[in-house]
Formats: sequence, structure tokens, C-alpha cells
Amino acid sequence: MIDTHIHFWHFNPVRDSWMDGSMGRIRRDFLPADLEPIFAVHKLMGCVAVQASQSNTETQFLLELASKNPMIRGVVGWIDLKDPAIDEKLSTFSGLHILKGFRHIAMAEPDHFLLQDDIIRGIKALGAHNYTFDILLHSHQLQAAVDLVARLPGQRFVINHCGKPNIKSNKLQQWKRDIQTLARHQHVYCKLSGLMTETARNNWNEQEIHTCLDVVFECFGTARVMYGSDWPVMLLAGNYSQWFELMLNYTAKFSLAERQRIFSSNAVDFYQI
Repeated sequence: MIDTHIHFWHFNPVRDSWMDGSMGRIRRDFLPADLEPIFAVHKLMGCVAVQASQSNTETQFLLELASKNPMIRGVVGWIDLKDPAIDEKLSTFSGLHILKGFRHIAMAEPDHFLLQDDIIRGIKALGAHNYTFDILLHSHQLQAAVDLVARLPGQRFVINHCGKPNIKSNKLQQWKRDIQTLARHQHVYCKLSGLMTETARNNWNEQEIHTCLDVVFECFGTARVMYGSDWPVMLLAGNYSQWFELMLNYTAKFSLAERQRIFSSNAVDFYQI
């Protein structure tokens, strides 16, 4: 089994200012050594390390971690999508097969950030170099994702955290419509991650999460979804075992082959692990 959404960092209070005082639980270093015992308990075989800050240094940090830790099966880094020399920059990574794709924290940008001409040109460059793109947006921004994936049918996309449905307020109708539209595009996948922190945090219940998972599986099926946790951010709402057991219980209704796709082979295919 592979966890497709893990973050690592050396905590820096200036760089990581998004971690405010209410996030004390994650305002420290998180490295592979912290994750290894969790994976051993749950028999996970590897993970995809995803960028958590917007710099070339972040990509190099994750690549260095991957070179020393076999549990990291792929890296999703960061690159300046607006860089006029992006093709040349991507070429410098050509021999680093552990680097699978890139992400920009677009949820912190204006709603139509991903639809700018220079951003679309940058994402096209990713596709030309066979890199994936992780889409991270709040649910109210998903129309931008709908437009983006329609414009780039040859690019492999994956929606992070199920499109961040607003579970806490139970405002899910537009999110559901956007997920339905996104799922019609066969080059778009969805990560089953990050839902615990979209709830009332420590007051969440399985049913409200199941409601969102029902929508995702109804739209994407079992062939274009991937298990992920969003560790350590998910620690703000619970612990790894709670999320892992919730996902095991939810997917128990599927066949062994379907569960194999959800927890492993879809990730292998998408990220070319």
C-alpha cells in the first residue's frame, strides 16, 4: 500500500507562517523517521512526498530525503510555472526518476490563478516532460480546475483532498457538481486525503466523511482514486490510525482487486512509480 500525500519539513516559523497558533501540534519538524513506525504498524510500503512550500529549495529538500529514504517512492515538487525558462529548468531533472510531478498551492492564490496564460503554458511544459500536476484548491475555487483540465486534455492531473469539500458548514452542492464535472475527464484522478481537517476538527464523525467519499466514488469509480493521508497536517483533526482505519472500513465493500487499485496500483500508474 502507498500513501500518495505525505509532507516533510524542518519547521521554520517565518516560512511556515500559515501554521498559526492553533496548529501547535504540527509546528515542529516532521521527517521520514517520524513516519516509519506508523507505516510499520499499518503495513504501508511507501509514500509520495508532496511539497509544502513554494521554492526550488523545497524540491531539492524532498529529492534529498528521497535519496536517503526508500520509503519515499515519488516526489511532487514545486517549480515556478511562470518562468519563461521552465523547459530548460525541467530538463535539469531528466535523470531524477523519483521526481514525478509538481504542485502549486493554488488555494492561497486568487480564484482564477491557474487559468492565467503563463500558468497554462507552464503546466503544458510539465506534460511535455511527462510530469503530473497536483491541483490544490478550496471547494469554492473548483471552477478553475474544471476549466483547466478541459483546456489540457493531455496532462495528468490529480485533485488533492477530494477538492476540499466544506464539510464543516455542510455546503456541498456546488462541490458535488464540480466533482461530477471533473470526473468526466479521464485524465483527472482524485486523492482520498485531507477530509478530516475539512470538518469541525476534533468533532468530526465518520458519516459526514462517508457522505463525501460516496460522491467521489460515484463520480471517479475505483480506477481513478488514490489513498492518501495529508500527514502530518491531518494530525490537527485526529491521528493516522483513525484515518487509515476509516478508509479500510469504507472500502471493505469493494472487491480485492478494487481495493488494490485504491491503495496501490492507481498510484503506481498515475505517478509511474
